[in-house]
Amino acid sequence: MNETSPQEDRLFEEAADLMIRLQNDPGNPVSREMVKRWRARGPAYERAWLEALEIHGLTGRVLAPADQVEPRPKQGLTRRSLVAAGVVGAGAMAGGYLALPGLILRAQADHLTGTAEIRRVTLPDGGTATLGPDSAIALHFDDRRRAVALLAGMAFFEVAKDPSRPFRATTSELAATALGTAFDLSNDAGLVSVSVEHGLVEIDVPGSASVDGARLAAGQWATFDEGTRLTTRGNRDARQIGAWRSGQILVENEPVRAVVAKIARWQPGRVMIADAGLGANRISGVFDPGNPLRALEAVVHPFGARVRSLGPYLTVISSL
Repeated sequence: MNETSPQEDRLFEEAADLMIRLQNDPGNPVSREMVKRWRARGPAYERAWLEALEIHGLTGRVLAPADQVEPRPKQGLTRRSLVAAGVVGAGAMAGGYLALPGLILRAQADHLTGTAEIRRVTLPDGGTATLGPDSAIALHFDDRRRAVALLAGMAFFEVAKDPSRPFRATTSELAATALGTAFDLSNDAGLVSVSVEHGLVEIDVPGSASVDGARLAAGQWATFDEGTRLTTRGNRDARQIGAWRSGQILVENEPVRAVVAKIARWQPGRVMIADAGLGANRISGVFDPGNPLRALEAVVHPFGARVRSLGPYLTVISSL
């Protein structure tokens, strides 16, 4: 299967959302202006838009009458083709909005959770991983290594001591390496966060001088934004690390898009930010995911936005 980066996947998903929104209401000038501004954000956004256009053309042929379909050369199974299938499936299930197919994670993951589900699993070395909602991990353990890939969401790791095999957890571009320690790792809408409850964790992002080789001790945290390539570091009470396990989401100067993505793991269906600029705003606070709609409203209300639930499959956040 041909793989793409998480950043490319996220931009493609946003492009598909905008495209379907435009298709469903082609005469709406607000939708057209949203697309125009989104594409103008940079070359990567324009590439994602053009790729979504190409796939949209493919699905158009698939849905056309049989006598109008032109023969196409056979293609191998790719991540993009799976996402394209998600465009069609989500259109039928959720009023035309894209949901990343769960079959991708199911094919890769050793452990995964559903909406609002928190699960503690024992790792092959005796350590544990507590998965947050809508999260997934893949395990790679043998006589020489202990590695876990966080494929989606968040996980709190309690690492068993084994000096001969450092424990390595990865998500997207970031790797966190530890011996005997406990730390939290999450990836929300392209914002990767590492927080240490106790022990030491070394973090690495290839090509990022501000991150490579940095060490975090108890109570220290760091975030890496895949889009801006910026790193933020800070300190908090070590007892607050992984607070989501006990029903609190603590954020400090994080993009709204990342906070929304985190809380959305407790909300059934898809949560979509309709205004691209809204997600770039930053916020700090403590939010209760036990009431996800109220938590989402608390996140976006300071920026003049509102939350609307459109049935069981879609929640839309947009400016007033």
